[in-house]
Amino acid sequence: MSMFEIHKKAIEWGGKTLTIETGKVARQANGAVVVTYGETSVLCTAVGEKKAKEGVNFFPLTVNYQEKAFAAGKIPGGFFKREGRPSEKETLVSRLIDRPIRPLFHERYKNETQVICTVLSHDLENDPDIISIIGASAALTISGIPFLGPLGAARVGYIKDSFVLNPSMEQLEESELDLVVAGTEEGVLMVESQANQLSEEIMLESVNFGHQQMRPVINAIIELAELCAKEPFELDEPPEEYNIVEEKLSRFADEFKNAYKINVKQERQQAISEIKSKAIDTLDDNETEVSIADSVLKNMEKDIVRKSILETGKRIDERSTSDVRPIEVEVGLLARAHGSALFTRGETQALVTTTLGTGQDEQIIDALEGEYRENFMLHYNFPPYSVGEAGRMGGTGRREIGHGKLAWRALKPLLPSKDNFPYTVRVVSEITESNGSSSMATVCGASLALMDAGVPIQNPVAGIAMGLIKDGDDFAVLSDILGDEDHLGDMDFKVAGTEFGITSLQMDIKITSITSEIMKIALNQAKGGRQHILNEMKSGISTPRENVSGNAPRITTINIPKDKIRDVIGTGGKSIREIQEETGCKIDIEDDGTVNVASSSQEATDDAVKRIKDIIAEPEVGLIYTGKVVKIMDFGAFVNFLGKRDGLVHISEIAENRIEKVTDVLSEGNLVKVKCLAIDDRGKVKLSMKKVNQETGEEIIKN
Repeated sequence: MSMFEIHKKAIEWGGKTLTIETGKVARQANGAVVVTYGETSVLCTAVGEKKAKEGVNFFPLTVNYQEKAFAAGKIPGGFFKREGRPSEKETLVSRLIDRPIRPLFHERYKNETQVICTVLSHDLENDPDIISIIGASAALTISGIPFLGPLGAARVGYIKDSFVLNPSMEQLEESELDLVVAGTEEGVLMVESQANQLSEEIMLESVNFGHQQMRPVINAIIELAELCAKEPFELDEPPEEYNIVEEKLSRFADEFKNAYKINVKQERQQAISEIKSKAIDTLDDNETEVSIADSVLKNMEKDIVRKSILETGKRIDERSTSDVRPIEVEVGLLARAHGSALFTRGETQALVTTTLGTGQDEQIIDALEGEYRENFMLHYNFPPYSVGEAGRMGGTGRREIGHGKLAWRALKPLLPSKDNFPYTVRVVSEITESNGSSSMATVCGASLALMDAGVPIQNPVAGIAMGLIKDGDDFAVLSDILGDEDHLGDMDFKVAGTEFGITSLQMDIKITSITSEIMKIALNQAKGGRQHILNEMKSGISTPRENVSGNAPRITTINIPKDKIRDVIGTGGKSIREIQEETGCKIDIEDDGTVNVASSSQEATDDAVKRIKDIIAEPEVGLIYTGKVVKIMDFGAFVNFLGKRDGLVHISEIAENRIEKVTDVLSEGNLVKVKCLAIDDRGKVKLSMKKVNQETGEEIIKN
């Protein structure tokens, strides 16, 4: 008899079998499942501490997604040959799992909780990200942790005007949409997407399609939980003193209301902080009451701001629900950057630059699916001074990676193909002020900086962050949300796109779900906001500059026959290295024979192109060439005149008059002008110096 008590659920889903199994692996975790789809398998575990730590007034949840090289039958690269710090993909998928599960924990549950998803097998066809969200949901549902799920997830593609459930990696290459949606039976909680300028209607339909298609998965998790779910954790009851503290502090409500009428963020925060200190001082150092006070005051603030918006339609800064804050745009403000823009919207500001490089600057990404090269990078930085704080400067945080990728997705569909624009493009967004969506300011600033750099993007792109305040059936959708509206509201809904359609949609819901009707209103309101921002951006620059900056390398592209690539590179790269060192150009050769020559000097580029053409050129009888004497013999001199091509100038062809010794006239290293007289069957070339004027390089014709 087996020592394992295994429970398993299998369903046909999107043309493949999805299996969720528990009871065999990681049995000491509160919940552990292995989810398999195709031949991709992920182990998902959930562990929650039995008690919350003293004085914790937030929910300490960590989510880690990790890819193991063995999953794709690989050994990690690098010196240590083991997995190192999380890759960008691992960080992004960790966030993708975290975002939909976080709002589903019971509000009184504050115990430290950890979800770990480990990729055990990757069939190079089915991305482990969807499987990981499903696995995390299943592990939490059976764990006994107070999780108000389960939730499901699905990927949606849009190919030839039809939605496709869980498209393979190959299908995604021809898809106009890559959308991940997660949600419960009731509604959608999270969306992450990249789209090829699709309409609001198609985006909404795709979200609804994904939500419908994930229902069988939710049912499978419920059926699994009915078989093997653990006893639910006991939740701490709210302290009896809560109502007493609420009563004592209620008299500060009017002061909070007045503070929230202050327009300037820094002044408003200062006023709120002073009211909080004053309120806590009235509790006479009663430890229990002081520990509850923070939570009471947070709820009071939330209540005041939300009710005010719903009742008056006016927001913290007096805007209506659909107003966008004032926008100021400037481009070309940095002398040495290839493209630069300063985009300011209210109290949010992004300084964005574009740098153009060559193929040698491409990023090499070592993914489980195989190594590939990326020629568009977008890096987002959020220094502490942007919110008026003095903070620790460390490595790139999860949030910075996530926001950078969101902006990358918004711009990627509009970039020219490598054939049309052979540059590597790096965009850097420095957030210099922040109050409300800095990722959307990054999208706007990046669009401007790319155009300033002369990158021929199809259309300008703008982004806007939408919010939601929902109370029962009453709700308000807010355009261009402030930071305060973000953390006091129920939704963070970011839409980026051009005047022709959406390129990226990201949504996070903080309540249990929202309706399709609210999403439709938010998308249409966002369209109006996006159009307004695009019009404002035109004051800086409306179309890409005709030419790239004088500081950027100029890239000249030529094509050579594939069988000549080896000649241009030379033995051990000697030939191409010589050309690069002597001309100062950077040269990239593709497998198809495309050669990109980059330099900020046109003269150097022309020299390098001529040298490459000389290497691949075949000598023609009757043409005149410049060559170098490489070897002197008694009977003549060998002249190198086309790349590695040598020809013989016989002693009788050196000069009109008879010469005794070749060395009387020539030395090794002399530059001479020669005419090609003949090429024999073996490819040997006969050259003449006497038929060419050595001063002018013109042929001497005798009458």
